[in-house]
Amino acid sequence: KIPMKKVWLNGCFDVLHHGHFKLIQYATSFGGQVIIGVDSDERVKRMKGEDRPFHSEAERVFNLKQIKGVDSVVIFNSDEELRELLERYNPDKFIIGSDYAGKEIIGQEFAKQIVIFNKLDKFSTTHILNYANNDNR
Repeated sequence: KIPMKKVWLNGCFDVLHHGHFKLIQYATSFGGQVIIGVDSDERVKRMKGEDRPFHSEAERVFNLKQIKGVDSVVIFNSDEELRELLERYNPDKFIIGSDYAGKEIIGQEFAKQIVIFNKLDKFSTTHILNYANNDNR
């Protein structure tokens, strides 16, 4: 029996939008087990500011688990926890957004292959929340 490939991606996944769905669709296109690492609420606050995340980590995990093709969702709170998860899962493919191309990727040494996903510029949780907060509906 051939062992199943593991495909890893991670991020905040705060307010799911078209870009997230395209990313997950791309990840599932490789076949195998899709594992998503999700930044904890505390980590999102540190990275994005006190008014984030919009959805709690429990809500974000729940939402991601509803998507066809997502096999597992795990939370991490620090670079070290992310590195440990990647070491444990040892993914065949580690999908990263094109905004990280050429940069140091946390835990990249534990992935067999780094795969770049070309981000869709017009889709961003920050832009969505700014738009909603400015009441431009």
